[in-house]
Amino acid sequence: MGDQILIEGLLLRTIIGINDEERRNRQDVRIDITMDTDMRLAGRTDDIADAVNYRSITKRIIKLVEDSHFFLVEKLAAEIAAVCLEDAGVVRVRVTVRKLGALRFARSVGVTIERGRDED
Repeated sequence: MGDQILIEGLLLRTIIGINDEERRNRQDVRIDITMDTDMRLAGRTDDIADAVNYRSITKRIIKLVEDSHFFLVEKLAAEIAAVCLEDAGVVRVRVTVRKLGALRFARSVGVTIERGRDED
């Protein structure tokens, strides 16, 4: 499948990490998402009902991230992927989550995961 929806540079703040300071203070995270979908019908009809509504998915992701208190970036990325896959039009998703300024001398540290509809 060649059709993709891209959400790049979603900047949010959340509690993430294992250290005491990380458990008390929100940190900046940058999220990039690529969702594989089939856009042919939406391209023909020009009707939002035939498309993946990335705005509603993004709203759910924002709520998830801002309300979360995960220890691991891996868990946050997996939960974001699960939100994306709740939409029947998304067949596969790639999620990158970066903690900005988490490592000294590095701009960010992060993970990238890929999940499909039929995978655990």
